[in-house]
Amino acid sequence: MTQRRRTGRRTITATSAMVLVAGATVGMFAAAGPAGAARATATCTNSNGDAALIQSVINGSADGDEIVIDGPCMINSTITLRGNRSYRGDSPSTLLKQGNGRNLDAVLASDSWVDNDAFTGEPIALRDLTIDANAANNPTSGDAVVIRSWHTTVEALAIRNARAHGLRITNASRNGTTLTNTMVNGNVRNLFVEDSGQHGIYVQDSGNAVTDWNLTDNWIASSGGDAIKLENSAGWTVERNHVYGVGGSGINASRLFATSISDNYVEDFATHGIGVTVQGDAASTIVGNRVFQFSGAGTTYLAIKQVNYGTGHVAVTGNAVRGNGSGIGLSYQRGGNQLTVASAGNAVTGVTTQRSVGAGVNLSAGL
Repeated sequence: MTQRRRTGRRTITATSAMVLVAGATVGMFAAAGPAGAARATATCTNSNGDAALIQSVINGSADGDEIVIDGPCMINSTITLRGNRSYRGDSPSTLLKQGNGRNLDAVLASDSWVDNDAFTGEPIALRDLTIDANAANNPTSGDAVVIRSWHTTVEALAIRNARAHGLRITNASRNGTTLTNTMVNGNVRNLFVEDSGQHGIYVQDSGNAVTDWNLTDNWIASSGGDAIKLENSAGWTVERNHVYGVGGSGINASRLFATSISDNYVEDFATHGIGVTVQGDAASTIVGNRVFQFSGAGTTYLAIKQVNYGTGHVAVTGNAVRGNGSGIGLSYQRGGNQLTVASAGNAVTGVTTQRSVGAGVNLSAGL
C-alpha cells in the first residue's frame, strides 16, 4: 500500500509494508529509496513476540527515521538500536519490561555494542520510555540500557530494577572489544534511575574515548553501588543531578580534565558524597553542590582523592556540606603528585573535621 508523508515543504510518497511477527502487527515503515525521514511504529501486545516485532521495525527502517514504540512490551531479547535514528515511546509511560527468566545482558543497546564493532555507533536519540529490567526475576541479567554511540541523546527515561547498571555508557563492546576511535559529544538528561544493583549511571572507559558529554538534570535513587560513576570525566559537565540513598558514592568521578561538577544535590551515601581524582593538565571546577547526610554512613563528603600525574588544579567553591555528626567535610589529597586547590566560600557543618588538607597540597582562597 502507499503511505503519504510530509517532510519540510515536500510531500513524499513511499512504499510501505506490513510486518507480522508472532501474530502481532508492526506499524508501517518506509522502504529504502525515497529521500526524507519516516515514522515507524511498533505496537506491542505484551507478549513473547514483542522484542522481535520492535527489532523488525528497526531493521526495516532507514537513516533518519523515527521509531515509535507503543507498549506495554515484553522484552525477551536485547533490542539493538541502529544508528542515525531516533527512538521514543508513544508516551513517557510506555513500558518495556524484561520477561521473566530471560537474563539479558541489556534490554536496549547500541548496535556497535551488540555487533562488537571497533568503532563507535552512529548517533541515536532515545527518549520517553519506562524500562524495567526486572532484576527480581532475572538473577543473572545485566544492564537496562547500554550506549556505545557518539553524539547521542538519552533523555526522559524512567529506568528501574537493573541487576547491574541502569545506564551504562561504554567504550567496550559486548565481548570486550574496545573502541579504536572516540565517542564524544553526548547528552544524558532528565532520567529517573532507581534500584540498580550496581551503579545508576556508569561511564565505563578503559581508554580515553568517552569524553565531553553532558550529564544534567537527572534523579538517581537506591543504587547498590555509586549513583553516578565516571571512569573518565574529561570534558564532562555533571550538573543539577539529585542522587540519594546509594550504597557507594553519590558522584564518583575519575580523571577530571576541564570537568565541571556543579549544583548537584547528594544525600545519604555510604562512601563519598562527591569523590574525584584529577589529571595534571587542564583545571576543573567543583562548585555549588549540596552534600548532606541524613541517615547514611559515609565519612567523607567532598574529596579530591589523588592527582594521577603532574600538577592538578581544581577550584572548590560555594559548596554546602551538612553532616550528621561525624566525618570529614572537605578532603584534599594529592597522592604522589602535585595538587593546587582554590577553596573558598564553602559552608561545612555537622562533621568532625571541616577540612583535611594533605601534606604538600597548595591551598589558596583564589582571586
